[in-house]
Amino acid sequence: MSRHADAPLWHTRREAFFYLLPVGVALALWVLFAVDAGLPDTPADALDTVVSLVLIGLLWVRRRHPTALLAATLAVSALYLVLMTWGAGFFSPDLDFASPWVPLATPVIVYNAVLHAGPVVGTALAAALYLVAARPWEVSTDVILGAVTMVVLPALIGLYLRAHRTLVRALTDRAERAEREQHLLAERARADERVRLAEEMHDVVTHRVSLMVLHAGALGVTAPDERVRAAAEGLRAAGCEALDELRELVGVLRNHQRADIDTDEPGEVDPGAVPDLSTLLAESASVGVPVELVREGNPALTSPAVGRTAYRVVQESLTNIRKHAPGAPTRVHVRYGGDRVRLTVRNDRATAPVDRGLSRTGSGAGLAGLRQRVELVGGTLTAGPRAGGGFEVDVVLPAYVPAGAER
Repeated sequence: MSRHADAPLWHTRREAFFYLLPVGVALALWVLFAVDAGLPDTPADALDTVVSLVLIGLLWVRRRHPTALLAATLAVSALYLVLMTWGAGFFSPDLDFASPWVPLATPVIVYNAVLHAGPVVGTALAAALYLVAARPWEVSTDVILGAVTMVVLPALIGLYLRAHRTLVRALTDRAERAEREQHLLAERARADERVRLAEEMHDVVTHRVSLMVLHAGALGVTAPDERVRAAAEGLRAAGCEALDELRELVGVLRNHQRADIDTDEPGEVDPGAVPDLSTLLAESASVGVPVELVREGNPALTSPAVGRTAYRVVQESLTNIRKHAPGAPTRVHVRYGGDRVRLTVRNDRATAPVDRGLSRTGSGAGLAGLRQRVELVGGTLTAGPRAGGGFEVDVVLPAYVPAGAER
């Protein structure tokens, strides 16, 4: 197959050297033969000189038009044969090399066509050129040796290099495919390990939290004090919510094993499936952290998975503010766009003393876990201190994510 007409002939100096080398060698050989034979003194010698120089010059575009150049060489060689056989002495060039039936540039042209053009077309044209050069109807050892040297050997070298390149390409593709498959297997193994750990965590924690919920429910029913019953009910509700969140987490990790994948589309969102940010803000205000909520756009156009992720971002951010910046005025800004949701949680400096015992609680990986959760739905999270004091968390989420989808 020929190269594109606009493609460069070479990309490096080394490639340019090997591309121009055959042109220089062919031209040098022609000069040697011309010096040995002297200036052309017959029309046949003049025509042969012109044809040889033209074909040597056309070696410049041999990779762009390999088939056409080989076909032109075959046509010229056939014309040589016709004129020398039936030219009645008009065309009898005085050449001293073995096969006068093919131009001097023929080996380079044959090799290039077999290597770069289609193997069937290139081989067929080379075979036809060999018949013209070898003249099997007039057996001559010198002529056959010349034809083998000028046509057969370059064709065999071209076929060998073509097969070698095809083999190398196939082995490279196979190695890359094996590497990709190995990577997929490793990813699958890690995913399976996450599923196993999630299931074990679910089994252990669910058992303990379920016992807590049952005890709290019993206490809420039997306790004589109204305040105790209210506290027990709050504890029971918190335990139920923890169980729901744990079930959701395991569902995300087991996404590839779930048979009941939710396929909600935008506009078909169950508002009850998305936690309400107002509850978080009320809880925060009750412990002395005033929060201003600003909403822009229509939250109904987002999927539940995005709403829950935004809820977790606000929840974790407010928890960190209560620990490290108690009393700091806080602003939560949620902008619902056409294809994304922008969420910013920004707080000022603390207005109350920091409780050192409370600030040291937690795993220390809150933001890292939050970033992982955001990336799980295809979003991005940036967080850091503000120039004037305080802290800011900025999150960008896609507006729609299939329920339980892992990105």
